[in-house]
Amino acid sequence: MRDQKAIDLNDEVALINDARTNPESFGLLYEKYVGRIYNYVYFKVGNHDDAEDLTAKVFFKALNNIGSYRHMGLPFSAWLYRIAHNLVANHHRDRSRVTEISIEDLELADPSRSAHPEALMVRKQDNAYLLELIKDLSPQKRDLIVLKFVQKLSNEEIGVVFGKTEGAIKSLYHRTLTELKEKASQYNHTRNL
Repeated sequence: MRDQKAIDLNDEVALINDARTNPESFGLLYEKYVGRIYNYVYFKVGNHDDAEDLTAKVFFKALNNIGSYRHMGLPFSAWLYRIAHNLVANHHRDRSRVTEISIEDLELADPSRSAHPEALMVRKQDNAYLLELIKDLSPQKRDLIVLKFVQKLSNEEIGVVFGKTEGAIKSLYHRTLTELKEKASQYNHTRNL
């Protein structure tokens, strides 16, 4: 049994070395480990969409850094799990930052507008309402809103952060705005009853 494990590990090392120049070899590593890495990430984040995104980021990071991978006698999966662990930790840390958004962070109104007390109070109420709507979004959609309107990143830059194409970000942005519009409509409808 131990000899078979050593042979498998040797085959894996050869595959890793080949993956440095051959994307098909990396694809074989991906196929071998994607299920296990996804399950690990899903267990940590508890959300299918986030788990898929983070798993994709694990393999994207591994592919980009395969040249610096050094075999230390452990399976390749140990390196993948370390990458996954770090990404999940960052995910949770970023999520906690997003939930700490204040009304001032979302000051979307034009500061050159009138500084009359009534106008300022209405603007603060509108921002508090918007903040409540945003807090009800999924973590990814909250992140998108923060990156787009607070950090002022372009769709392309947000795509790099999320590991998605610019088109996927545009689609997510559209779905997010549609969801916010529906939530606002429901809120206004119940408020007017």
